[in-house]
Amino acid sequence: MQAGLYALLIFMACGQAVAHQQKTAITTVLFNPRTENIEIMHRFNLHDAEHAVKALFKKTADILDDKETQTQFARYVSNRFVLFNAQNDSLPLNLVGFEVEGKHFWVYQETAQPPALEGLQIRHDALRDLWPEQVNTINVEGNGDLKTLTFTDSVELLEVHF
Repeated sequence: MQAGLYALLIFMACGQAVAHQQKTAITTVLFNPRTENIEIMHRFNLHDAEHAVKALFKKTADILDDKETQTQFARYVSNRFVLFNAQNDSLPLNLVGFEVEGKHFWVYQETAQPPALEGLQIRHDALRDLWPEQVNTINVEGNGDLKTLTFTDSVELLEVHF
């Protein structure tokens, strides 16, 4: 009976440890007809971001309460996300802001929507240089049907057509 209790406690502890680090991020690329901008919203699990900033910047980095660490992480994400047009020109993305909301860290970017955009090629390497198992999913909305792209393994560039 006691051995079974110990096994159950170990199993529960392992399950909780795995549940915290999900190594996944969700990004929405939204074509906003009101502003005529392409708005990008990256959502990272806060627990993953906490581990990442300590590995990327310094062991004392604090993404919860330190604006400098938050700014560094937002710039890091911005530097690893690129949109290309059909001519393989990168679109100039502006870092609009960032915030901690509940269990997530959000990074916001935008660019003017080019006229007659036939499609996009997208690169999303955030945290993939740190964790090869990182999965970055992108939902492209507001320009035809919803399109979903998933960056896993060694995938570096994906594309959507409109």
